[in-house]
Amino acid sequence: MTKSQAILSGLLLLLAVRVAAMVWVPLTDTTEARYAEIARTMAETGNWITPLFDLGIPYLAEPPLHSWLSASGIALFGVTAFAVRLGVLLSALATLAILWLWARSLTDRITAAVAVLLVASSGLFFVASALVQADMALTLGVTAAMAGFYNGLSGSRRWGWLFFAGLAVGLLAKGPVAWILSLLPIGLYMVWRGSWKDLQQLPWIGGIALIAILVMPWYVAAESIAPGYLGISIIGEHVQRYFEPGWAGGLYSSGPAHPRGMIWLFWILATLPWSPLLPILLWRLRKGVPRKTPDDTGLYLYLLLFVLTPLVLFTPVQNTIVTHVLPGVPAASLLAVMLWLRSGPAQAKWVHLGVAEVVVVAGGIILVSVLGLARTALPSEAALIGSFNASGRLAILWDRSFSAEFYTDGDITRLNSLEDLESWLAAGDGVMVPKYRQAEFLARFGNVGAPVAESRKYMLYIPVP
Repeated sequence: MTKSQAILSGLLLLLAVRVAAMVWVPLTDTTEARYAEIARTMAETGNWITPLFDLGIPYLAEPPLHSWLSASGIALFGVTAFAVRLGVLLSALATLAILWLWARSLTDRITAAVAVLLVASSGLFFVASALVQADMALTLGVTAAMAGFYNGLSGSRRWGWLFFAGLAVGLLAKGPVAWILSLLPIGLYMVWRGSWKDLQQLPWIGGIALIAILVMPWYVAAESIAPGYLGISIIGEHVQRYFEPGWAGGLYSSGPAHPRGMIWLFWILATLPWSPLLPILLWRLRKGVPRKTPDDTGLYLYLLLFVLTPLVLFTPVQNTIVTHVLPGVPAASLLAVMLWLRSGPAQAKWVHLGVAEVVVVAGGIILVSVLGLARTALPSEAALIGSFNASGRLAILWDRSFSAEFYTDGDITRLNSLEDLESWLAAGDGVMVPKYRQAEFLARFGNVGAPVAESRKYMLYIPVP
């Protein structure tokens, strides 16, 4: 088997494992199930302009690209975990395809293939490649902009158009932060490069028109339908969320408070199993950075800037999460592979070991999922919903569960008090009760309901005949 065939086999194996996990691993609360429920509601209502967080409450924290992708999967294949994750997977595959084409234009086929394999098998990218949220679409936009700009400076109109398309995708995926993650490193690179006249190689008029055509209609429609969108999205979700510890001003969730600089630890975790090899790479570079062409220095700097931008940007931020490092992972992988292969023996055993670790971990996840263990270990109500075999209705008391809403196709009633439950409950009905308030429920309905199933968070009761 040739190197190319071995790498392709590794990629196909990773893809097979990830697709299997899409089927068997249930949607988890709160983040993934929340995004999935927003997409399900979009597909059900046919409202493709304004994603809905709840009845009458628009979801304005982020633009709708991730919802469009997931809702399209539901429209084509029904309300399943696989369908709602399919659009995210396609975004990940598109990101890898752009990285492959770009790396191949800069180096050789083997280097490009290893870089793609490194990205695909890194822990965070592997998980996020089918995780229902906006970060993979953002990574697609940033990667497209990064590759398109660099090659566009050389006069390639096709790559130049990709630069503007990537900016449009980023704006529709995550909003203004996409431009910060793209244009900040590009601006710093151009200051270092100094050849500003090369910017004339890019199709500015057509590219700006492309962004306006693809992006502005939704932004205008969203602001007209839900006045205040720009204030919530730009000021609240892009400024206050990150710089106010424990920020609770959002309509949808509050930001987790971590120590400043936590983003660097997140990067180490996100790039496992490869990050432990970084000290070895630095040792191999102790005699200097290898250069095969005069342009290598600029390319190394360009990639490094894209790696460091999310890390530096989020260093002073306390409300950060591990997925914030994701847009820099493709650049980090390409940079690492180029330096590794040019600084000494390739040592393919490290690649084999890293991929084997990812496959073993992913295979373990699938195994416990097939055995049903994940449905009780993970924060998801998929198993609890599946255990409700009664002929009546289903309700949830004092709480909201996005996974319960998704797995019931939205056919679950939210009740706010015991009085509401008393007037609603009938024979054959079921009610999900939060465990931490179970005593209150039993004090009133102890002789009426019997527990039939439980999850980590809820007990499922049905009336005693």
